Amino acid sequence: MSAIQPIYPLVDPMPKATADAPIGIFDSGVGGLSVALEIARYLPNERFVYYADTAYVPYGPRKDQEIRDLTARAIEWLYREGCKVAVVACNTASAFSLDYLREHYGENFPIIGLVPALKPAVLNTQSKTVAVLATPATFRGQLIKDVMTRFAEPAKVKVIPVTCLDLVPFVEAGQQMSPECLATLTQILQPVVDQGADYLVLGCTHYPFLKSSIQYIFG
Repeated sequence: MSAIQPIYPLVDPMPKATADAPIGIFDSGVGGLSVALEIARYLPNERFVYYADTAYVPYGPRKDQEIRDLTARAIEWLYREGCKVAVVACNTASAFSLDYLREHYGENFPIIGLVPALKPAVLNTQSKTVAVLATPATFRGQLIKDVMTRFAEPAKVKVIPVTCLDLVPFVEAGQQMSPECLATLTQILQPVVDQGADYLVLGCTHYPFLKSSIQYIFG
């Protein structure tokens, strides 16, 4: 496999996009469609360009710099396609790339990222124990650490990190209800239930597609 080429310097910046330009959405695969559907629900008159990096999915087990390079390449493509804004609809990519991308493009091209929705879980938990299901790379990034420091620690809420590299391939293959996927979910989430967690944060855009599977197992 050839080395991934990082983003190249902008010698000829694109003109500022017009209001009717599309919104660019990027994810490593189909997971970002869960974000795209929500954006389309709130902004039904907008046009969208969706970039799924299926050549390199999943991002979770990849090295930090490789994630940055892949993300930069995708966002540059959306920029060159004339999008007026880019949504990094991937928690793993957001964890390592937002600051660099925003500095690189400046105000001419807004970059929107994601962070696992730990804050509402902390605000609503009754058991003072919540779990976050995300990739190992997401937990290595600074975004989730900042949210834990700002919200979970002052509220004295225990946060249980849960990782599993097998889940994204199940979603990509449309096998969310397969016996193998259900068994994997049971194995990784039963300990969380046993520890009294009353909220599970789906910290990867692929994981909303597992919601029905999780509810099937745990009610």
